[in-house]
Amino acid sequence: MQDAPLDSYSQSDLMDPARATACLTALDLPATLGKGDALPPFFHYLYFWDAQPPEHLGRDGHPKVGGIVPDMGLPRRMWAGGQLEFHAPLRAGITTTKTTTVASAIHKEGRSGPLGFVKLRHDYTQGDESCVTEFQDLVYRQDPDPKAQKPVAPQARLDETQAETREFNSTLLFRYSALTFNGHRIHYDLDYAKDVEGYDGLVVHGPLLAQILMLMAEREIGALRRFSFRATSPLMHFEAATLCWGGDGTLWVRGPDGRQNMIAEAE
Repeated sequence: MQDAPLDSYSQSDLMDPARATACLTALDLPATLGKGDALPPFFHYLYFWDAQPPEHLGRDGHPKVGGIVPDMGLPRRMWAGGQLEFHAPLRAGITTTKTTTVASAIHKEGRSGPLGFVKLRHDYTQGDESCVTEFQDLVYRQDPDPKAQKPVAPQARLDETQAETREFNSTLLFRYSALTFNGHRIHYDLDYAKDVEGYDGLVVHGPLLAQILMLMAEREIGALRRFSFRATSPLMHFEAATLCWGGDGTLWVRGPDGRQNMIAEAE
């Protein structure tokens, strides 16, 4: 019998500067972080690992649902988007508490079948100071029908004022999975990604795309107060992407065929 779902739980982590430095290195950015330095926005995702033994993992490599995340009865999981408020910098080498609460969990009927939507709230504090409030949107869905036509992705804007092109090979995906302790097999197991979940290749992490967009926004407008993002179509490991700044706080990721992979807003 499955345990009753939890409403909330808390974790603590020391925010090791070496892990943040390793992430900067993986992203080909200057890596000079030490204890007490402000972490880049969203680098808290590198911490608070949920290390479960193999028998507590689902087929996709994620921890089984039924704890903090309710069982929606659907096998495929996707981090669909998120919203963040930055109140104060999180600093490396300082013990930090993360408190997670289920904000909502609902079922809906979509064009491709039943969907489950779970919204988690994460609050990050250092000492008595609230540093970050984050909402994480998860979507659960059925396995794909091999005979069904794939959905048509929206086309991305072409009016950016700044842009950078990036490649996301399997090495970068592996390193980001390792740094975030993300066992989701769609990011490193090509056979699983294609044969079970119906993708054309390894899937670039949505949070990785959001991370790079946040760093772009920070370069353009300075320290962020808010950031929101939504994934709109998957990007594969063999595809180069154009990450775009619209000049008005909007950002997006454009795939090589012009499709929109992610949209975001920053302030």
